[in-house]
Amino acid sequence: MSRSGIYSVILQKRRIIERFNRVESSYNNMDPQILEDIGLTNAEIKVYIALLELGSSTAGPILDKTNLHNSVVHMTLNKLIDKGLVTYLKEGKRNNYQPTNPKHILDYIDQKKERFEKILPELLAKQGLSKEKPEVMMFRGIRGIREILFELLEAGGKEHHTIGSPLESVMMGDAFWIDYHQKRARKKIKAKLLFNESLREWTKKVRATGHYPHAEIKFYAKGFEPLSETIIRNDQIGILLWVEKPIGILVHNKELAESYEKYFQFLWDKAKN
Repeated sequence: MSRSGIYSVILQKRRIIERFNRVESSYNNMDPQILEDIGLTNAEIKVYIALLELGSSTAGPILDKTNLHNSVVHMTLNKLIDKGLVTYLKEGKRNNYQPTNPKHILDYIDQKKERFEKILPELLAKQGLSKEKPEVMMFRGIRGIREILFELLEAGGKEHHTIGSPLESVMMGDAFWIDYHQKRARKKIKAKLLFNESLREWTKKVRATGHYPHAEIKFYAKGFEPLSETIIRNDQIGILLWVEKPIGILVHNKELAESYEKYFQFLWDKAKN
């Protein structure tokens, strides 16, 4: 290959890398998982963020910024239009796309909530038809852990006892835990939380802002750092394993919950403030 040919290949590679970096830079200051959680696809997130940065654009610059295929970009734009997150104005033969105010995402969430609330009574009725209730359910990933935690929040009773929350549990994010314990407090549920020593500094930071209301917190002795966490709520137990892709088990059994409660009280009495 000639020098000019080699230079051309190098230049092409640089352009590809620069193009990729432009896409990646959109995610540096935000967590796209939040947008995935409300139902947007990965392509929809890329296109929407690209449009927010461009302000107003035809499809071409969006293609360059997202590195998505032409057909994917056009299909995604149509989906975002249907969801009320993008508008367009036809100029000659081209469409000029513009993002709606990001606050409209809240309207999109409200619409989804309203639609779900309409079918909720029917879903609850179908659940009531089943005489056999599963005693054990297994969940995977961050979403699965959230599901367990909110199931436990609705378990009844006025006490929430936690055994052994490790530092890895902060992968849920400060905002999630603050919101979760505020919801717990609004339900007048008192918490006794037995954390790993590694969570002490994080706990100080969060409690300094006035969060974690109606909660007593103690810590294991230094050096004891299990990755598992057990939450006891009424007649239910949540067992969480805080690994890279967390795993959770939800157990609905009164006798087992009572047994874990005795175990908790034994550890609580020996723990340090």
